Amino acid sequence: MTTSDQTTDKRVCFDFEVDFSNGGGIQGQGFRLDIDADDINDQALAEYIIEDLRLLMVGEVRILNKQIINERHKRRASAAVITQGAARSDLIDLSHPVRDGEVVYPGLPAPSITEHMSHEASRGRYAPDVTFQIGRVEMVANTGTAIDAPFHRYPGTMDVAGLPLASIADVEAVVIRLAGMKGRTISREAIAATEVRGRAVLLDTGKAVQWGMPAYTDASPYLSRDGAEYLRDNGAVLVGIDAINIDDTQDAQRPAHSILLEAGIPIVENLARLSSLPSEGLRFSAAPMRIVGIGAFPVRAWARVLP
Repeated sequence: MTTSDQTTDKRVCFDFEVDFSNGGGIQGQGFRLDIDADDINDQALAEYIIEDLRLLMVGEVRILNKQIINERHKRRASAAVITQGAARSDLIDLSHPVRDGEVVYPGLPAPSITEHMSHEASRGRYAPDVTFQIGRVEMVANTGTAIDAPFHRYPGTMDVAGLPLASIADVEAVVIRLAGMKGRTISREAIAATEVRGRAVLLDTGKAVQWGMPAYTDASPYLSRDGAEYLRDNGAVLVGIDAINIDDTQDAQRPAHSILLEAGIPIVENLARLSSLPSEGLRFSAAPMRIVGIGAFPVRAWARVLP
């Protein structure tokens, strides 16, 4: 075999010992696994062993005699190869970052991000060279990519702590393409061709590309009253938009908020990168902290694209 014919695949060969917290243990010798880099740390291997063998009540895992070898991968190409901090192409981040002093909604205060304790200030409190940073954030609850619960609009109703996970986490989703539409109004006719029942409906208006610019808040697209009624009547479980508000900010009645939140349908505003998603075949998540007594809160929103 010539040098050019030799594989460059990497595998890790190692022994392991696993102790269980309720007594006993298991061992493995000469265990081999595919990896996608030139090395992998012991912690990643330990976590893989626990997950792959479905071990419960693990007390300690010891990785011994680890060697990285050149050997062709043995698992199917479609199977997961061990990665270490690698990005997953099936997960798409749909959140805008929150930055100190950056105004999101005109008239509302910008977030203030400071340090309660810095690494330098913590020096000497712990062991040598052990430091910690504790941040401090002051902001209104509708900062950045944020979710609205019914309590945002209606007193005495469900707050963000009460949002059921079934309506905000790993929900089947559909993206409705609206970028380049004439006018600002997302009417019933614009969305009526889409099956929305049991789905998170994500309105891709193209406005997110102006995030951080003054134009982001100008002439923003919005969901009409009859559009909101269509989504409510046809069983949407969540509605998101890549714009500053799901309503026309000049309309004091806020019909989209009123209709959707009265029906218990959460709203996510200021989404990002909806244009990078397929129209269907994805799951959507937008989970806030479980804070009691508040009607809206920032989220880390993402989509999981199905194979």
